[in-house]
Amino acid sequence: MISCGTFPATRMRRNRQTVWIRNLVQENRLHVSDLIWPIFVRDENFSPEIDSMPGVLRYTVDELPKVAEEAQRLGIPSLALFPCVDIKYKTVDGAEAWADDSLMVGALGKLNQARDRDKLGIIVDVALDPYTTYGHDGILNKKGYVDNDLTLEALERQAVTLAQAGADIIAPSDMMDGRVMILRNFLDVKGYADVGIMAYSAKFNSAFYAPFRNALGSEKSLKKATKCTYQMSFSNTDEAMREIELDIQEGADAIIIKPGMPYLDIVQRASQSYTIPIFSYQVSGEYSMIKYAAKHTSMDEKALVLESLLAFKRAGCAGIWSYFTPFVAKFLQE
Repeated sequence: MISCGTFPATRMRRNRQTVWIRNLVQENRLHVSDLIWPIFVRDENFSPEIDSMPGVLRYTVDELPKVAEEAQRLGIPSLALFPCVDIKYKTVDGAEAWADDSLMVGALGKLNQARDRDKLGIIVDVALDPYTTYGHDGILNKKGYVDNDLTLEALERQAVTLAQAGADIIAPSDMMDGRVMILRNFLDVKGYADVGIMAYSAKFNSAFYAPFRNALGSEKSLKKATKCTYQMSFSNTDEAMREIELDIQEGADAIIIKPGMPYLDIVQRASQSYTIPIFSYQVSGEYSMIKYAAKHTSMDEKALVLESLLAFKRAGCAGIWSYFTPFVAKFLQE
């Protein structure tokens, strides 16, 4: 039996005894205002359900006002839109990406009629993979290589079309070199200086994207091709820092690190190096793994989700993109 009255002088468990003291000393908190809700927008040829992502739906343009209403009721600050484009609209140059009557232009029109612009923001993806016959984020040259500068010209047109349709923030996910500077300059020249850029600055070539590609239908176009010539190697961290620094210098308003939990070391390193708002994306593979674990094991889904998202905050994220967003918003209201 320990007889010394001074041992141990510091008892860490004192601050864990009750709920109120644990709440009082809690270092990181998750709030609904930290969350971005990724939304799949579909045409009539896509089903609402996504087999690889149970609980996540594809919405028609006409259903989006209800989505906006739910987001605003739950206090979710932003939606991020991704188009499920029918194969008949896909071309070698991805021209549907900047068509004035595209699925995304229609979606933005509906949402802008339904939302309070001060309470609910709209972020739109800028990349060509939903629109190309081959499923790449950029345009292929005659050698079958994604042409960086030719792609930038297409991204300019896409970004301005989406800004004109009412997007608040564009999120270039293509990983072309120099695209943040090109898009910032082009938006400014065209009169959209207030449209923000949240850049996918460190987007890794990851196996965790598979359910997302299934949801978009781009896996059928991409087939067995790889995106390793423009997305980053998951072996590299110094390269990620260089990518982030370049995007900051080129005018990004915020940056995204993607995927999420397997790359929280990148998030933490970036948060210690830069003061720009840092977001991370809990991607489709992460979502599907948690859903599978909760269904097929004794693990608790709510506990898994909240713990995983708190890890993003602990690593230094200003906010998190997650398919769990509406579910977490409800959890946080309990």
